[in-house]
Amino acid sequence: MADSSWIAVDAMGGDEGLAVMLAGVARARHQFEGMKFLLVGDEAAIRDGLKRHPNLSQNAEIVHAPDVISGDEKAGQALRRAKTTSMGVAIDFVKQGRAAAAVSAGNTGALMAMAKLALRTMPGIDRPALAALLPTLGENDLVMLDLGANTEVETKNLVQFAVMGAAYARVTMDLDSPRVALLNIGSEDQKGTEEIRDAAAALRNAPHLPMTFTGFVEGDRLSRGEHDVIVCDGFSGNIALKTAEGTARFVADLLKRAFKSSVRSKIGFLISRPATQLLRDRLDPNNHNGAVFLGLNGLVLKSHGGANELGVANAINVAAKMVRADLTRRIAEDLRHFEGQAA
Repeated sequence: MADSSWIAVDAMGGDEGLAVMLAGVARARHQFEGMKFLLVGDEAAIRDGLKRHPNLSQNAEIVHAPDVISGDEKAGQALRRAKTTSMGVAIDFVKQGRAAAAVSAGNTGALMAMAKLALRTMPGIDRPALAALLPTLGENDLVMLDLGANTEVETKNLVQFAVMGAAYARVTMDLDSPRVALLNIGSEDQKGTEEIRDAAAALRNAPHLPMTFTGFVEGDRLSRGEHDVIVCDGFSGNIALKTAEGTARFVADLLKRAFKSSVRSKIGFLISRPATQLLRDRLDPNNHNGAVFLGLNGLVLKSHGGANELGVANAINVAAKMVRADLTRRIAEDLRHFEGQAA
């Protein structure tokens, strides 16, 4: 049984350095009272960094790990050195039950490989999926999965992703029956691959799950707020995610250029600054940081490598919320429920 009060943090994995990771952990500590942290990495460097965060020191334990996984390291090579790396040690604490979740801003491929090898998939799950929250025009964010863990999937994988994504949405957004859709090239029943069509049929035939299956959705409707969970293969999901992030940066750059184009536009910027700041905050990936590998026997979260203090804190907050909601148990219960209906 995992100790629900501890979260293991790969303190060395972020692109922005140890100082930002520690600042993010310190910020998160204020939002979740009683949460404690296993800070994994270079002991001397972490101890020195904690001098700037004396309150965090009272709620943290330093665990020395001499090695760090580089951003371009192959998954196979990373696995061979896992036991001495900050990432591998953090994940191993989840396996041991010493921590309820692990958070890393390091190499995604290595993190996925280590987590899957150490924790294994839950009963009823063939492949884990990478899920994250994305902003929408609606009241709630959107859960989207898979975002890159599986480039090719079968019908059963998509169905399992839907069940896991719905459980995630209920925990993070307090929804009773999340609206779930499959990403497709059209909304008509005959559109898409055989795997997508068969997954839709399976979800329609399981009406008693705590979700509302809404059919297919096209890429141009992702951010409209019409769905709570979007399910797809990791190849399509990763492209959709990167396209959305690139579009957000494109719009932000266009606005910046437009406001600098003349004296009148600069005055307009000053007048509209509150509105543009709201837009910037809504599109800032640091406000939506924290992707989770769903379907494992334990919680492992991926922070953006370039996350700032706010982003790191948000990733840890997502982890803490999942721990307190017992997300892994909820997913297991939903899977048993679905398998009972399908039998």
